[in-house]
Amino acid sequence: MTLTQSGTMRDQPTAHPMRFSARQTTSLRRCEFEWRASTGPFGCISVVDALKGEGAEIDVRIFHLFRVASAKGGTALLKGEIMRYLAELAWAPDAILGNPSLDWTVVDSQVLRVRADNGDASGEVELRLDESGRIASVIAKDRPRKEGDVFVERPWLGQFFDYKEFQGRLLPTLGEVGWVLDGQTFVAWRGNLLSWAIA
Repeated sequence: MTLTQSGTMRDQPTAHPMRFSARQTTSLRRCEFEWRASTGPFGCISVVDALKGEGAEIDVRIFHLFRVASAKGGTALLKGEIMRYLAELAWAPDAILGNPSLDWTVVDSQVLRVRADNGDASGEVELRLDESGRIASVIAKDRPRKEGDVFVERPWLGQFFDYKEFQGRLLPTLGEVGWVLDGQTFVAWRGNLLSWAIA
């Protein structure tokens, strides 16, 4: 599955949101994705956020050459990327039944938990459904967040809005995710779905 997005993102509550444009490929049978974005002045900053096999990677460069931030490997990063994959099932509905590595728990008629393992890492999120049975929000109490040189597990949440039809599937065209820091929630990422297709 391939999608394109535009939106804004920031990594700190006091930071000014930066516009981005992105293209993502997501596996519908394995917990794998690759998100490639351009941001910054004239799109000079490139971002790769990926989960492939048993490896996870975040890479940020200026002009695709000069690395300014990166993270690769490690259980904390892998856990965080698994959780991102699970949280984005609203954009990959075929994976709900097609990905055999997903472990589902029905909490009640409007709440589901989904978990996946990858090597030594595992991640779980809670999906909350609206009155039509669509994914309205996602909650996790322990997604690892890079803070300086270490990862700290923080509450993390997201919301999905404005469902529209793409290739016979209802998908949210708006989404946002944020962190809870010191009891306050800030939106770290807000995006619009521009295109969506299964090759």
